[in-house]
Amino acid sequence: MPIARVEPLTTARALRGPFDYLIPDRLAGIGVGTVVEVPFGARRITGVVVDLAERSEVDPDRLAEPIRTVGSGTTPELVGLGLWVSRVYCSTPARGLALVLPPGTGTAGERTRPRMEKLVRATAAGREALTGGSRLGRRQEMTLRSLLEGEMTTATLFERSGAGSSTLKRLEIRGLIERQQIEVRRRPSRSGFAVEASPAPELTGSQARAVAQLTARLEQAGTGGSEVLLAGVTGSGKTEVYLAMVEKVLESGRSAIVLVPEIGLTPQAVGRFEARLGDRVAVLHSALTAGQRFDEWQRLRRGEATVCVGPRSAVFAPVADLGLIVIDEEHDPSYKQESDPRYDARDVARERSRASGSLLILGTATPRPESWSRLPRIELAERVDGLAMPPVEVIDMRGADPRAGPIHPETMEALTAVRSRGEKAIVLINRRGFAPWLTCQSCGHHWGCANCDVSLIVHREAGQLICHHCNHAEPIPSRCGSCGGTTLTRTGAGTQRIESILAEHLAPMEVLRLDADTSAGPGGHGRILGRFDRSESAVLVGTQMVAKGHDFPEVTLSVILDADATLRFPEFRSEERTFSLVTQLAGRSGRGRAGGKVIVQTLAPGAPSINCAARHDAPGFLEGELERRAELSYPPFSRLIRIQMAAEDEALLDRAAAVVGERVAGALPAGSSLLGPAPMFRARNRHRRRFLVKSEPGAGAAAPVRDSVEAMVTEKLFRGIALSIDVDPQ
Repeated sequence: MPIARVEPLTTARALRGPFDYLIPDRLAGIGVGTVVEVPFGARRITGVVVDLAERSEVDPDRLAEPIRTVGSGTTPELVGLGLWVSRVYCSTPARGLALVLPPGTGTAGERTRPRMEKLVRATAAGREALTGGSRLGRRQEMTLRSLLEGEMTTATLFERSGAGSSTLKRLEIRGLIERQQIEVRRRPSRSGFAVEASPAPELTGSQARAVAQLTARLEQAGTGGSEVLLAGVTGSGKTEVYLAMVEKVLESGRSAIVLVPEIGLTPQAVGRFEARLGDRVAVLHSALTAGQRFDEWQRLRRGEATVCVGPRSAVFAPVADLGLIVIDEEHDPSYKQESDPRYDARDVARERSRASGSLLILGTATPRPESWSRLPRIELAERVDGLAMPPVEVIDMRGADPRAGPIHPETMEALTAVRSRGEKAIVLINRRGFAPWLTCQSCGHHWGCANCDVSLIVHREAGQLICHHCNHAEPIPSRCGSCGGTTLTRTGAGTQRIESILAEHLAPMEVLRLDADTSAGPGGHGRILGRFDRSESAVLVGTQMVAKGHDFPEVTLSVILDADATLRFPEFRSEERTFSLVTQLAGRSGRGRAGGKVIVQTLAPGAPSINCAARHDAPGFLEGELERRAELSYPPFSRLIRIQMAAEDEALLDRAAAVVGERVAGALPAGSSLLGPAPMFRARNRHRRRFLVKSEPGAGAAAPVRDSVEAMVTEKLFRGIALSIDVDPQ
């Protein structure tokens, strides 16, 4: 009897699978990817078949049989991908497999089911009955007349005819109607943008050359896949290149995956794919209802849809015969998952491209240094229609009068001019809330979070001080609790304060705000962006959300306030992030015939990232950044792994950290180093420590880190301690 090797769907690291089960004749259809319910001691658990074998190391008389199969399962290819993720990113097989299973699959099986409805149609006898061949009640006659329009669902028929279940039952008994149960698709709601279907436009010369080069690479991809960086300035028409390549792949009978940074922030891009390709497109993202996500996943699995568009999790879409993967805005940090397993969708796409022999296109105006140094490039150096890149004015805020507030007079003058001309502007400040902190001028007391070692943020609209780490909130005080003083000062500026200032100075011009506070809930991003799109003249204020991939031709001014804020982050990617943020926001301006300009307010006008962004000089910035990283041995010239520990008991945490440091350091390969444990600020009432493993690329440091941690878990060293491993932290 054949053997099924089953990996339990449990997140416990201490439970090491897979476990062998005999496949009985009644379940002969079991294969790799099948989800099964199996006996496990005194319990029943759900697991995934990850391999089939002819024999087991365990005596067959001791092997149990699966109880039943659960749901539709997944494909062998995706099982391999899920296990690859668990190995590479130091996670558990269960968590890796959860990424590739149908939505709703878990420890209790596949909870989500297809939505079934009954479809009603009139029979020939029913149509004849309306000609006087049979006696009909009033509601029976109305029901049959409604069905002359064609078959319809029970709910629609009830609404049209006023009939009820009893009427349908009598008509069915008489043979005048037929009822059939069908699966009804739960369609994802459309974005806030209406993109009408239209034929493909004629490509520019640069776009056509890019498509020709990509087509050649597509035809040569074969075994092992192929990768290319599409480096195009903002507004160069990269989306049309993606669409052209997707259409070529579909013509050859293969499928495609298109990844976007955040589904809520790219409604135009999603709309363009749906408008061009129609029902061949499925959309997968976490904001869908459970039913919508299940239906879209199944459409892809059955081949009813052959293009999947979505954020990072869409890289696991169950498409068959994959020919193309596109990663739009490949520089965006949102492609890195923040919870276990902490995978990078760009690397998962690379692995999937290799396994399927498909082409991987990474597109952006601001490539990551890793991509720039490693990948062959195709460049789009000009905007479509020959539009010039907008000029960038850098305003040095070091000598600005603090009484003028966070917006420089020259910036306010430029915004006023936009209002006068009836145009649009975007203003970015990468900090939400009204002010970053509240202080007492009398005694110097500042308000901090009770659970975290951080300041509370002033949210004036809510009348609260809120922690952006644990969401602790308390009312804004009217006097100081330490000295009783009433001279409380709100220091700094966030999106709420900038919105308030602009609403006062630019009235009656509409001022909209896009941040995590205003866009909460389904469709929040699309609602705000759609309103900005429809407005004749408006200012959009927001965090980095406003810089991501939007195409508004009426925007003639982009402003970034406190542009050097990201430079103050203590991490090696700070220059890269600053360059990307300034460049991407600058790219929102001047996309129409009216042209545009960009204003950058900064305390660091001499920073290389800001200077290069002001010149629209991505190659210059990247070459300098790579030189700096080579000197300091940072990626791509090394590989990093972060180990983070947290506990309420600080003494226990320090004892455990000492053991972790000793064990991991002893297991690392030659040429690797372990830094730490470094103390971090307390968060959510937990003390934290962090280690950083630095190794040569390809040294294989992840496996010994994973094995060391799993061994310590087995020894139950981490009771009361939360531990996470982040390979290639962003």
